[in-house]
Amino acid sequence: MLSALQVCPRHLLVCEKSSFLHEKSRHSTHVETHYYNCCVSILLPECGLLPGKLKHVIDGMGSYFVVRNLPLHEFLTQEFNDRFIKKGLFYALSYNTRVDQDNCAAVLPGKLVLSVNKDTYEELGLEGKPSLYSGKPAMRHIVTIDLTDSAMSPGGKKFQRVNWALTEKKPLTFDFLLAWDNSEEPSILSYFSKYAVKECPFRISSSVSKNLHSPVLKSEELHGKEGESCSATEFFEWLGAVSNNIDCDNESSSFISSFCCPEPNILIEQTHLCTITGFITPVKIQQLVNQLREYFNEPKLSQWVSLMVHGFADSPISWKESEHGFFKGGENLYSFVIFNNEDYWLQMAVGTYDGCPP
Repeated sequence: MLSALQVCPRHLLVCEKSSFLHEKSRHSTHVETHYYNCCVSILLPECGLLPGKLKHVIDGMGSYFVVRNLPLHEFLTQEFNDRFIKKGLFYALSYNTRVDQDNCAAVLPGKLVLSVNKDTYEELGLEGKPSLYSGKPAMRHIVTIDLTDSAMSPGGKKFQRVNWALTEKKPLTFDFLLAWDNSEEPSILSYFSKYAVKECPFRISSSVSKNLHSPVLKSEELHGKEGESCSATEFFEWLGAVSNNIDCDNESSSFISSFCCPEPNILIEQTHLCTITGFITPVKIQQLVNQLREYFNEPKLSQWVSLMVHGFADSPISWKESEHGFFKGGENLYSFVIFNNEDYWLQMAVGTYDGCPP
């Protein structure tokens, strides 16, 4: 029993530094290919009130939708393809499904992804691949359908096979979270009106911490420098604690909690934490990143701000089309530390059942 308790689940944290001004900077790619986000937290040191421009972006993020009992074959129709797939960035994620136990589905720009159990996979009869995390023999399979493939046009053999599988052979119905980033086209609310669909506002909360010890950061010191700067890894742990309102003013010898702010650190008079919760698309996150870059257009007491993004624990994919699993907690998240000189740190973390972030 003791040896089992000593085994720590594997996790990955990838840290890199660059500049938004660098022509080969990958910051936009990382944001755009992490499709399913449930929470964004913004931390502003030496700030008691959200700046007007940032507040305007947050308040203008719009809404997302929940639709009940939506059949998967609705994503295959020519009308859906013409209205949504071809004209913007449409996202859907099955709601209240567990990726390690239930059938799950997701729509990312141009593709439908299914994560299904062995019985469902065999009943569907569609081409797929064994899940990386279901053991041998495989008890789960991943099916990816390219909705932009010319063979998926009505009348095509591939379309007929997929449509028959999802309408007659094994009809699959889910509750879905839906999001759409093209306000000029017909809305989700009207298109799915024959189903039980509800518009949901984002939940926004703010808090201000007084006299908070904060790590000293230097943009060029990703791995830290003793006595001068904390490392990206140390900062990532501290940021997680602050975002969850965990007390960091402990002694290393404390029995209850030995976690404390890494050295070197400074005392910050007030720190603003704003958290946005809902089905948040990459476009909205990119807008927040751009606004935080402009935050330093006027002189500030702090030299950095941060933005942390949490992915859904039960989404079938994390970055790009990498399969995502649950295991202990389903972690898949990333954070930006944005410095006043346009440098940034990017930290990407995943749990046991996930591939290395790109």
